[in-house]
Amino acid sequence: MIQQIRQRLGQLSGGPRRGCLPVRALVVGLVLHLAPRGASAAERGPDLPPTVGSIERLDPRIDALVPPEAVIEVLGMGHAWAEGPVWVKEQGHLLFSDIPHNRVHRWKSGEGVSLFLEPSGFTGPAEYGKERGSNGLTLDRKGNLISCEHGDRRVSRLEPGGGKRTVADNWQGKRFNSPNDAAVHSSGAIYFTDPPYGLPKGAEDERREIAFCGVYRIGIEGAVTLLCDTMTRPNGICFSPDQMRLYVAQSDPQQPVIKVFAVKPDGTLDAGRTFFDAASLAKQRRGSPDGLKVDTAGNLFATGPGGVLVIAPDGTHLGTLLTGQATANCAFGEDGKTLFITADSLLCRVRLTTAGPLPGP
Repeated sequence: MIQQIRQRLGQLSGGPRRGCLPVRALVVGLVLHLAPRGASAAERGPDLPPTVGSIERLDPRIDALVPPEAVIEVLGMGHAWAEGPVWVKEQGHLLFSDIPHNRVHRWKSGEGVSLFLEPSGFTGPAEYGKERGSNGLTLDRKGNLISCEHGDRRVSRLEPGGGKRTVADNWQGKRFNSPNDAAVHSSGAIYFTDPPYGLPKGAEDERREIAFCGVYRIGIEGAVTLLCDTMTRPNGICFSPDQMRLYVAQSDPQQPVIKVFAVKPDGTLDAGRTFFDAASLAKQRRGSPDGLKVDTAGNLFATGPGGVLVIAPDGTHLGTLLTGQATANCAFGEDGKTLFITADSLLCRVRLTTAGPLPGP
């Protein structure tokens, strides 16, 4: 068993974007978690380590959200850079992106991981950098898959009868940088972020047409409105339970913060304020603010330094789901009391006591 784990972790450490912890350290951690609990072999698939990492508890309030016996279960591994998980309740499965491989994968209990969509974010005839696939995924109010596509530089919708339609690919005639993550308002409007990570040369790419990194709103009639142009690297995005606030993560190493904006009656935003500053954590642990979700009580589950930060509505850091990997995103799924996590090459799951809203109708 130990030799199998070493072999599998050797594959993990060779990922193209972000490395993992030293193999020896991970093997030690995994051996401590070999008790037969959590995901079954059928759910995880063959030859996967049962769990990874640990759960850090900094404030007693976390115990009401993440039960004391919770572990970080491994459901899949071997992806180049897993991102954008979304639960599709009608089908009972999870979809998530593998950006460098230009694919969307599906995970379903009892079946494991399988290919769902390829290509996912770039359909051109030539090579297009290392970050060409889809990134953030969500569902619109009708349950259709909404994708933030790096390579094709658009927000798309997967039609029920097959094929994609472009929801938006430009602002005032200028092509987006590379749409990153999206959240759907109850009105049907789509809010999304547009950093330059998907461009082959990033911010310095000669194909770039918009000089700033924006936060945008696509109205139900299709009009694109610029909401914010002051964030240097807007990334993950989600609404508060009452949809009166919008949280946006900024993955800038020089200013790793989560901002919160008031949503005005017309759907636009105020100037915003810093809700959580991760600068001190970023000096100690690997990672930067990225994807985030909010449970029904207003607690944030936000990927960042170390894994998934659990943050109370008042901004207090309650603890961290320490994955041991650079952690990209998360999503509520199953009965709402499951948090799925994409962490480097891993797909993981944590059973919660709290619940989060599921996307779609």
